[in-house]
Parts: sequence; C-alpha cells; structure tokens
Amino acid sequence: MIGSIHGRLLLAATLVLAAFLGLGAAALDQAFRDSLEQATQERLMSQVYGLLAAVMEDQQGRIQLPEILPDPRYDRPDSGLYAQVVNQTIDYQWRSASLLGRTFVFPEVTQTGVPQFQITEQGSDHFYQLSYRILWADNSDTELAYLFSVAEDAAAVASQVAAFRRTLFFWLGGASVLLLLGQGLVLRWGLWPLREVASDLEQIESGNAAQLNGNYPKELVGLTMRINSLIHSGRASQERYRNSLGDLAHSLKTPLAVLQGASGQGEESLKTVVSEQVPRMNEIVQYQLKRAAASGFTGVQQAVDVMPIVKKLLATLDKVYLEKGMTVKVSGTESAKFRGDQGDLLEVLGNLLENAYKYGHRQVAVSIMQRADALDICIEDDGPGIAPEQRKQVLRRGGRVDQHQVGQGIGLSVANEIVQLYRGELSFGDSSLGGVLLKIKIPIY
Repeated sequence: MIGSIHGRLLLAATLVLAAFLGLGAAALDQAFRDSLEQATQERLMSQVYGLLAAVMEDQQGRIQLPEILPDPRYDRPDSGLYAQVVNQTIDYQWRSASLLGRTFVFPEVTQTGVPQFQITEQGSDHFYQLSYRILWADNSDTELAYLFSVAEDAAAVASQVAAFRRTLFFWLGGASVLLLLGQGLVLRWGLWPLREVASDLEQIESGNAAQLNGNYPKELVGLTMRINSLIHSGRASQERYRNSLGDLAHSLKTPLAVLQGASGQGEESLKTVVSEQVPRMNEIVQYQLKRAAASGFTGVQQAVDVMPIVKKLLATLDKVYLEKGMTVKVSGTESAKFRGDQGDLLEVLGNLLENAYKYGHRQVAVSIMQRADALDICIEDDGPGIAPEQRKQVLRRGGRVDQHQVGQGIGLSVANEIVQLYRGELSFGDSSLGGVLLKIKIPIY
C-alpha cells in the first residue's frame, strides 16, 4: 500500500483526518464539560440566593433557616443536593436534612462576597461545591460572618458528559467512515489519469499502440508529450542506425568490387585504384558514422548555452586559420539556449563555421537570435558564395562546388541531417558580406 501514490495519499489523508477529528472531539468534549460546570456553578449560586431568600431572623436579629425550604431535595436524605450554613463566632451551624447520616466537609472561605467553586471527593463520590461568605448585621449592629455552602452530586454531570461522548463518538465515527470512503473515491478518481497513462504504455509495449493518445489532464500533457518524443526519438534512432548500416554496406559494395577487380591487374594499376577508392571508402564510413551518431530531438534534453560554444569554436578556428587573419563579428542573444545534445550542436556549428573560415576571404559574421518559438543562427562570410542552382547539391553527401579545397564534402550534408532531426531547417541566402549566408532555424517545443 505504501509503495503506491494512492496508498501514500490515502494513508496521509487518513492520519490527518484522524488527528483533526481527534483534536476536534477533544475540544468539543472539553467545551461541553466546561459549559456544564459553568451551568452547575450558576445553579449552585442560585441555590445560595434561594437560601438567603428563605432566611429568617431570631430575636437578636441573627440568621435562622426554616425547617422547610423551597427546594424539596434539601429535605430528602441522599437527594444529591446538600447545604450548610455556619457562623463560628456564635457557634451557629445549620445542615440540610439531606445531609442526615453523611459526614460532609465543606471548604473554608475567608474572602467575603466571592463564591468559591470546586469539585471535591467525599468518600467514593464526587461533588460540585460552592461556598459563599456574607456579613450579616444583627440588632446590635454587630457584623457576623456566615458561610453558605451548597453541594451537588457530580454523577448527573458525569452522566451527561458520558451521553454526550457516546453521541459525539457515534456521529464523528460515522462521519469519519464516510469521509474516508469519500476521500478514497476522490483519490482514485484524481489518480485515474496516471493509471490511464500506465495502461497506454502497456499498450505500446504490447505493440497495440504507437504512442500515448489519451485525453489527459493538463498537468500530464507535458509528461505525455515528452514520453511520445522519447518514443519517436528511439524509433528514429533505431531506424537511422538500420538505414546507416544498410547504406554503408551498399555504398562499400562498389569500391570493394573495383578493388577486387584491380587485384588481378598490374601493380601500378592496383596502386592507382587503391589511392582512388580508399579515400572514397573513408568518406563513406565517416559520413555514415556521423549520421548515425546524431542524437536528435527527444523532448527531455537539457538546455545548452549557444554563445559559449560558438566562441569556443571561433577561438579554435582562429588558431587553425591564423594566416588568413579573419575578422569575426558575433552578435545576438547572449542567453540563447539550444534544447538538444551538445555534441550535435558542436557538429553542426563546427562544420558550418569551418566552411565559413575555409571559403571566406577576410570576414565572418555570426548572429544568434532566441525567439519565443525558435532558435535562429546565421553564419555569413565574404567568400565566393554558392549559386542558387548549386545549393541543393552541396547538401548531398560528397557534394562540393570547389574541388580545390581539402575535404570530403560531407560537412554540410551531416549538418543538414542533424538539423532535420531536430525538426529544423538549414537554408541558404546571400550574405551582406558578399559571400554565402547559412541560416539554421530550430523550433522550440
């Protein structure tokens, strides 16, 4: 259960719910008990006022309580309501008939006019007690302190608390069960899209589907899009490797056949054929290796800073072509990002910048622009340029316009294929420097 998201969320929600309901039940229980005790205190104070209302005076003007009181519980032994009035100065003590046969200790109170409420234990029973001290002036204007004390059995309050707790447990327990069932259903419904994604992935593994095609919530759209990109990238890589191996085998058949035919001829003829066919075979192998090694767009690559890579390549080319004294201008967005493999970016920019240095006379310009939907890289030189009718030719493997420069004629072809793997476009134009303009446009997904 803990190993699943549903189980973890359900356990966490259950613990939070249990803690909330437990604390809520404790708070309600305490509030109910406090309200009952407050009501008991007010009721006992009312009993004191009732005793004061029933007070009679003797010949000296001192307090005397009648034999019959308004509340009949005072007249029944063990009725649960008890009272006592004491004056220690004149040794006066009155006890209600309900205290008959009981040894009851009431607390002493020294402060006049302030009721003292408490719960005490008398034997095995508990009682709520309230004591109230008053001053009474007799006929001689002598102030006598009388202590009125009343007590009530706590069993009635305890019974009410127990009944409240049973009701509280019943309703909160029922509510807890309903809430647990409800949150279980809500979690199952909320996590259903994840189960749908897992089910769709199983369909892909079994060959019944080509990609994730479900109607997923917006929180999962980014995830499913990247999973589909990974699936497509994996299939494209597999297809690319398969095609590259097939092309390699097919391309090497002719040079091998030529070498085999030349093996039976003279030594000079064999040397000539070998010198022609070995570079051709090396060119084929290099092209197919670079073509197969490209990663392509997968949707989950980290962003690569473009400007540092461009400057690093330019620093290297400045050293290689030091004798040409090239002037290079770099402009554009310093924070431009390429979402893809760094090796692919190095391969593309390395080939294009090397061509600009190789065919340019004195000037090279590089512009990098990061837009909301695409990354644009423009490379210009002041070389002889490429005629419009020849531009498609140079993008084919081995296609070269200038046969005097050293190279195999595969750089632009490899760069073009890598750009296409990222759903981009490599295009030609006329440079403001007088040579060729190469523009790379790679969309941002």
